[in-house]
Amino acid sequence: MKVSDCLEFDHIVIGSGIAGLSSALHLAEAGGSVAVITKSAIDECNTKLAQGGIACVLDKEDTFESHVQDTLYAGAGLCTEDVVRKIIETGPEVVHEFISRGAHFTTRGELGESTKKDEFDLGREGGHSQRRVLHAGDITGEEIERILIKSCLANKKIKIFKNHVSIDVIIKRQNGQKNRHCVGVYALDRDNKVVKTFHGMTTTIATGGNGKVYLYTSNPDIACGAGVAMGYRAGVKIANMEFIQFHPTILYHPSIRSFLISEAVRGEGAVLKCRNKKGKLVSFMKKYHPMKSLAPRDVVARAIDSEMKRLGQECVYLDITHHDEATLRRRFPNIFQKCLEAGVNMAKDPIPVVPAAHYSCGGVLTDVNGATEMPGLYAVGEAACTGLHGANRLASNSLLEAMVVAKLSVQDIYSKTDMLKTLSFDTDISGWTCGNATDSDEMVVISHNWDEIRHFMWDYVGIFRTNKRLQRAKARIQLIRKEIEKYYWDFLVTPDLIELRNIASTAEIIIDSALSRKESRGLNFNADYPYRDAELDCVNTIVQRKF
Repeated sequence: MKVSDCLEFDHIVIGSGIAGLSSALHLAEAGGSVAVITKSAIDECNTKLAQGGIACVLDKEDTFESHVQDTLYAGAGLCTEDVVRKIIETGPEVVHEFISRGAHFTTRGELGESTKKDEFDLGREGGHSQRRVLHAGDITGEEIERILIKSCLANKKIKIFKNHVSIDVIIKRQNGQKNRHCVGVYALDRDNKVVKTFHGMTTTIATGGNGKVYLYTSNPDIACGAGVAMGYRAGVKIANMEFIQFHPTILYHPSIRSFLISEAVRGEGAVLKCRNKKGKLVSFMKKYHPMKSLAPRDVVARAIDSEMKRLGQECVYLDITHHDEATLRRRFPNIFQKCLEAGVNMAKDPIPVVPAAHYSCGGVLTDVNGATEMPGLYAVGEAACTGLHGANRLASNSLLEAMVVAKLSVQDIYSKTDMLKTLSFDTDISGWTCGNATDSDEMVVISHNWDEIRHFMWDYVGIFRTNKRLQRAKARIQLIRKEIEKYYWDFLVTPDLIELRNIASTAEIIIDSALSRKESRGLNFNADYPYRDAELDCVNTIVQRKF
């Protein structure tokens, strides 16, 4: 394994989704040189797959207070209220910055409303009391990613390192374990099989989610929990990882995997139904929540899971056939086309759907500015836990958070520049060393452990949990982690080994977090503790490595 010389930048950003590229762009525009490290192509990320939109108060009939209260209600008593208010109130400013960069969002005129043609077509999604979801058709994430990539590629202060897999952030220590600070990251260049050392004043983790920890997910293959795992190994606090959001409606089809049917479809009136014993489609959500099919996602996912198990069925159905085909093609062009590929015409046929792992409400613990407790280390986007989402993310608040916190983090960084420069650039950085590691001839170990983790996480640490299931998962992950760590130190690193190590670490953090929360709240439902404990309101679950 070859090792490169140290690469020097003012700032390092790990990840190329909305959080990472927004951070890079703001940092560069403030005058710093920026390295963006991404494990695949620049546009391979969760952002590109986001269909719904950005929850933001843009309508005169809407209010910040309404959006705040919807967020707090969905978050089930675990949101940090001042963080919620700051992000929501900063939202319109950041959205208009994106528009000024060239982002285009759907207007009512484009949908045929000539009298209000210049107004944004604001959608409504589960948990929202108002129509406030700004969207670009049903490919909002793709539009955002397009603008960010274009802007970053045009900025000479930003250098993109694609096909680079981050291994670990680089931590320097003074006085033993005290006064620890981050000064960069080691990353494997997949094309050249070289481990590179990146040195910078700040390192921002923007690696996205951890959906690939589970067997069924809406996430792309890159979503392996890298940011959480690296943060844990660095010794910073990881918060609320038991709260994994399972999107209620993923297209159920044998050959089309991980395709999400946006919550915006339910926002336009789609109704969830199941087949009763007579084979007739009947709605069922009224049994579970007064908002029926527009209930918060945790409620909807558990309801679907319950109905599927009760009836012994492999899926339920989303029925929006009360709309005509022209309307659906115009509002949901991408979803409509993908459903046609599956043999489903949304205007005539109910859409078969199942839940799948979708979003992590927990992550590396930060303040509203994305700052961790460790100088020089920031986290933004899904890899972070700012306190916005609490125990359950309100629909379309994730893109809002990523945009806002990326901007706030840069303001925070430049308020601390003198201190960060002193810590970072007065420090010698050691290059990567592989010790006595050799090439492995047993890659089956990696694929076997990968599959086993994803299966038992789905079966034991999924939508419906029990103490016995969690304890089974804990026993398995302890054995597998030991095997993986030995393998990691004995053999040369490969992209698959790095990702397996991160998946295993993140899986154990999720399990430990779920075991420690003795209640059911939001996305964490444990049948042995079926009720919410008021004494645990605003109490985070913290996991931190002991040195």
